[in-house]
Amino acid sequence: MRINWQLKRLNLKIVYYGPALSGKTTNLEVIHRSVNPKQRSDLVSLKTHEDRTLYFDFLQLELGKIAGLTPQIQLYTVPGQSYYEASRKIVLRGADGVVFVADSDRERMRANLLAWRNMRQHLDAFGIDPDNFPLVTQFNKQDLPTAVPPRVIAQLLQLNGSSPVFEAIAIQGKGVLPTLKAITKAVIAQVQREMVPA
Repeated sequence: MRINWQLKRLNLKIVYYGPALSGKTTNLEVIHRSVNPKQRSDLVSLKTHEDRTLYFDFLQLELGKIAGLTPQIQLYTVPGQSYYEASRKIVLRGADGVVFVADSDRERMRANLLAWRNMRQHLDAFGIDPDNFPLVTQFNKQDLPTAVPPRVIAQLLQLNGSSPVFEAIAIQGKGVLPTLKAITKAVIAQVQREMVPA
């Protein structure tokens, strides 16, 4: 969370994290198409020759006010490929919330687990307790014939039910906006707790 008192802006960062090709960029593309152009910026996408996200996608959404400040949600994705490890850590730094996009394809369970552990390790390194942090998990590609049931993926990732989970078919837009609403709600609730003295 970063506050610009001069502009009365509250900048919040949400990162879409997950293994390569799990649908992180697709989520942001669907969100971008769905949001009123007056309430969002352009979608900036840096891609390699393989047409995969290299560093991040960046999309700003504007919402109502919090404590007299206008929140501006910045959405990023991390590169899923393991050889971009340093880039993933840089993009994750300073996140106010995370959407973990799991690939439901049976063949991608190991990749999901590695990305999940990697995300948690980075959060730990930043001094953030992953179990007490705004986090939403999305089980994408539920339309595949090889899709693993959400409860099985939840067991693999050892989800304890404390954070929201959503089934999705991001390429069809299904589950994308409910996921965004849930993480936005969780982040704003966390910010309100931090801004209001106990």
